[in-house]
Amino acid sequence: MRLLMLGGTEFVGRAITEDALARGWDVTVFHRGRHAPPEGVRSLHGDRTAEGGLKALQGGKWDAVVDTWSGAPSAVRDAARLLGEAGRYVYISSRSVYRFPTPLGLAEDAEVVDGSPDDGDVDYAAAKRGGELAALDVFGDKALLMRAGLILGPYENIGRLPWWLTRIAQGGRVLAPGPRDGGLQYIDVRDLATWTLNAVEQELAGPYNLVSPPGHTTMSELLNACIQVTGSDAELVWTAPETILEAGIEPWMDLPIWIPPGEAYDTMHCANVDKAVSAGLHCRPVRETVEDTWAWLRSIGGPAPRRPDRPAVGLSPETEARVLDA
Repeated sequence: MRLLMLGGTEFVGRAITEDALARGWDVTVFHRGRHAPPEGVRSLHGDRTAEGGLKALQGGKWDAVVDTWSGAPSAVRDAARLLGEAGRYVYISSRSVYRFPTPLGLAEDAEVVDGSPDDGDVDYAAAKRGGELAALDVFGDKALLMRAGLILGPYENIGRLPWWLTRIAQGGRVLAPGPRDGGLQYIDVRDLATWTLNAVEQELAGPYNLVSPPGHTTMSELLNACIQVTGSDAELVWTAPETILEAGIEPWMDLPIWIPPGEAYDTMHCANVDKAVSAGLHCRPVRETVEDTWAWLRSIGGPAPRRPDRPAVGLSPETEARVLDA
């Protein structure tokens, strides 16, 4: 299988690239050259946002293209048009394309936001929907739309699970957001990669929600796994959502991964993934995701990398201490 990976040096792109290499696929990675791709790939450089930036891809022949782009949809449009002779186009989209508030247990036929393949700088949801339309316009029933939710695992460059691991490794009393048995839906980046490449082999098309089944794990299981793998003496101080919100703490950003009960929680952690499960989705235990992410953090010997286009996440020590003292 000849695979073209548009972006393959960080997080999702890297996990897909490594999985493809392990399968013995012929992998070409197109990137800007800011980070080294995995060994064993053919590396092409270019900036898809610049005029003539796709020149290195001209004349190439690939069985499948995987595109992780999350910026202006016009960049997906231009790449898809240039690569229209490829066998299949996989666009890593997002469940953010669904119109909020979403129905409980939303499936792939839920209403989506407006978007256009010709859009420039638009908000994240519109950008992802525009990217989907760009892929569909060129590839039609050979376009696979991966509507991922929360993605965790090694190489994470957003900082959500790395923040929790780093904080809990420090020990002491840790503000733990309740309810402790609140279910979490996420997908390990390696499970996403495996399902994506299996889907390419199966010639699947159309949209798929790609996260773990509802209740795959809980906030308590996640944070206790962080304690276990770091060997920390941290004490989880479970705190009611109302107390956290009254303190001005922002869900998802100040306390990564966590969302209090309500419409946003139903959207993020209660999606229907029957379609992906029927097509072979398997999600590893949360302990494995946490353990491997911690091993990766220790291997790099420093703070986790963070995408420059995403804000920093995590609660300040001062705010945490204030709430715990209260």
